[in-house]
Amino acid sequence: MVLLNSSSCNFNWKPVNFEFTSLQGDKSSIYESKGINGLLVLFICNHCPYVKSIEQKISMETKRIQKIGVESIAFMSNDQDLYEEDRSDYLLEQISRANFNFPYILDRNQEIGRSFGVQCTPEFYFFNKDLELNYRGRLDSNGKETEMGSPELYYAIEEVISKGYCSTQQYPSIGCSIKWKN
Repeated sequence: MVLLNSSSCNFNWKPVNFEFTSLQGDKSSIYESKGINGLLVLFICNHCPYVKSIEQKISMETKRIQKIGVESIAFMSNDQDLYEEDRSDYLLEQISRANFNFPYILDRNQEIGRSFGVQCTPEFYFFNKDLELNYRGRLDSNGKETEMGSPELYYAIEEVISKGYCSTQQYPSIGCSIKWKN
């Protein structure tokens, strides 16, 4: 496993409107997934200890932001052939174990991950109501499972909803490198 930091936020960047079928069987697109106040896009996987350590916090925070009009979707962009734990049956177990309430998509051809420039898992991208990127970084200031540090992502989302921009300092996410296909 290679430890990497995510890149800085490319403010106002808009994602390509990829269509997908989630592991839960729902068909949608990135643009259709947005809530009234925006969209959180997560890049996660099942094998990475950095993701595993914050699964419950991810579940808690995605439910919290849903209450303020922000929906969430997650992509798993790793090459599933490299890690058995990142195959769809294990991802379905992860959804159940972590009580995820958002669509989880297996990015089989890695096209979505490449378009985002994702570098590691976990990595968090918040798009405002116009689907302009306003945050790219970590969930909170504490990567430990049981303790919530300063909820940096949540504060950034609140600020964008109330002020229209994010002045909150953004720290890169730290995690396992994306396992790209050759």
